[in-house]
Amino acid sequence: MKRLISIILLFTIYTAAWATDDFSFYGDTLSSNRGKGKEHTSLQGNAGITSSSTNIKADSIEIYGSDNEFAECTDNVEVIDNQKGISLKAEKLFFNRKDDIIRVEGSAVMEDKKNEVIVKGNFLEYMGKDETCLIQIGVRILKDDMVCRGEFAKYNRNDDILELTGMPVVFWKNDEYRALRILIDLDKDEITLEGKVSGSIFSEDKTEENKLAEEESSTEEKSEEK
Repeated sequence: MKRLISIILLFTIYTAAWATDDFSFYGDTLSSNRGKGKEHTSLQGNAGITSSSTNIKADSIEIYGSDNEFAECTDNVEVIDNQKGISLKAEKLFFNRKDDIIRVEGSAVMEDKKNEVIVKGNFLEYMGKDETCLIQIGVRILKDDMVCRGEFAKYNRNDDILELTGMPVVFWKNDEYRALRILIDLDKDEITLEGKVSGSIFSEDKTEENKLAEEESSTEEKSEEK
């Protein structure tokens, strides 16, 4: 019981310390070292960090730095930033609170509710100060009737501009675009292709014909199977 009271007291003290900077944290278990140059807090099980606008949840969270400015989160990571309209899910996340930088590894999915964009990739770095997101490896970006694929992408939220490289391809309103570099103005619905440009544009009538052909082919295949 004394051990439990000590943990609760320690947790309360450090929660209050973070609250002075609009932060608090929680978890099933907590261990902490507050020695100078060794500042470190470990949260295990249902762990989380909360601020006035941001909530971070994970199975495990390590907080460190002289001003508690760094956090590493692992397993079932979820971030919700209500102020910026962003939610993020990943396997591993590094957060630099001072510089407002988030780095994510492993099957990351970011939803930008403000611009109605979903971003997927295996490595993601979001820089809050200039509202820029870098995505690498298996990039997928979805917006309305547009699907983008590539190995590298840069997404500027302020200008609503998306840049794709690394064998990029864009499927947009039934059309297909390929190039070495693709720039998309998501606000104006404009696309710019640079280097080894190619594309396929289908009329609505042709698209309907393709759909009907696919349906007929599917029906024939099912009949043959029977």
